[in-house]
Order: sequence, then C-alpha cells, then structure tokens
Amino acid sequence: MTLTGHIILITGAAGTLGRAIAHAVRAAGGTVFATDLQVGDGIDLAHDVTSEADWARVIAECETRHGRLDGLVNNAGIVHLGSIEDSSLDDWKRVMAVNADGVFLGCKAAWPLLKRGESPAIVNMSSVSGLIGGANLAAYNASKGAVRLLTKSVALHGALLDPTIRCNSVHPAFVAGAMVDTLAAATRDPARTQEKMAASIPLRRLAKPQEVAASVIHLLSPAAGFITGSEIVIDGGLTAG
Repeated sequence: MTLTGHIILITGAAGTLGRAIAHAVRAAGGTVFATDLQVGDGIDLAHDVTSEADWARVIAECETRHGRLDGLVNNAGIVHLGSIEDSSLDDWKRVMAVNADGVFLGCKAAWPLLKRGESPAIVNMSSVSGLIGGANLAAYNASKGAVRLLTKSVALHGALLDPTIRCNSVHPAFVAGAMVDTLAAATRDPARTQEKMAASIPLRRLAKPQEVAASVIHLLSPAAGFITGSEIVIDGGLTAG
C-alpha cells in the first residue's frame, strides 16, 4: 500500500478525518497537498469547495508545485441535524453545496491533472448515512447518497481512459472526533447521545479516524488497482442487520 512519489490532494484537511488521512498518506510515502477553509498548520491553501473559481485556483497551484496529481480525496463535508419537517431550504442548500457540489467540482476540476498522474485515483468521502436513512438527517442523507452514485458515474467514465482513473466512495459510521461532537452537542444530553451512538454499532464503539484513513490509503494505492465504482463500508457492522 505504498504511495511513494504520489501527490495527493486532500480537502477538509484540518478536520478529524482530514488530518488522519494526511498523516496516513505521509506515512505511506506520499506527498500531501492539503486544503481547508483557512490556512493553518499543515494546510497549504485556503479553499472553499463550493466555489468553482477556488477549485480552479487550487488545481493551478497544485500543477505549479507538482506538475501532476496522483490522488484526490474529497473529504470536506458538513452535517446538519434536521428532519424534512424542520430543515429549511437554506439548510438543504448549504449541506448539498459542500457535500455534493464540492465533490462534483473536485472531480471535474482535478480531472485534467489526474490524467497526468501515476495510477490516479479519487476517493470520495461519503457516509453510512449515504446508505441508510435517518429521520433527522434529511439533507445529510441526500448529500451523501448523491456522493455514492456520483462516484459510480465518475468511475465508469474513468474506466474508459488509458490509463484509467479509479473512483471509489468510503462510508464510515460514527467516527470519534469533531463531527460526532457537533452532532451530540446539538442534543439535550451530548454525553448520553455519544453513548447511544456507540451502542448502536455492533462492535460497540465509534470508529477511530486512523481506521478510516487506512481504507483511504488502500484505495489510493496501486494495491487497489482493480477496485473502482465501489463503496467501502466502515461501520462496525451497523448496516449488516
């Protein structure tokens, strides 16, 4: 699962999963090109993934620095707690803009540079919520379901190229870190909510960020050369029943 010599662009790299993925890429020998809303520790460029102009700027800078792109991890994402009854249209648009539009724009903008890459691959971060519904996750469910099927379309198109560009989606359940903390904080009893989240998973715990990152590294590496258009479920057995 080596990524030696590979240039990997990671969005949302300041978040829990983004940091874990960046660390894993470096440990596998790859070079990270990291973006997030603000420049900070380990972040190369400020980047609004909902902006087509921002994507053009990020890809141009990646080309200037590295000349090619071997992997793209569309990791930037947000969550919103709300049913169809109490979610506003603005809530819906905001979640879809980041989680779905951002992935579409990333795949599209990075495509020409990925064509120059070594065993190029895209990993789109979806969620177990892109596979099963939740009564209070209307916008989030829709956005992550969109990522799942967009991934399959991109994979089929990439398979027509020579060399091919692979594309897969990753579907974690609850991952210990900032997003789970945000979800829990929106409830009456955050500590109890986190306990219930863990209890709902057959393995009786939340996923560790590094466990998700390990699957991302595998999908980016030449070791996964025959995997495309797939959804990799990392859910501790949550969807098995």
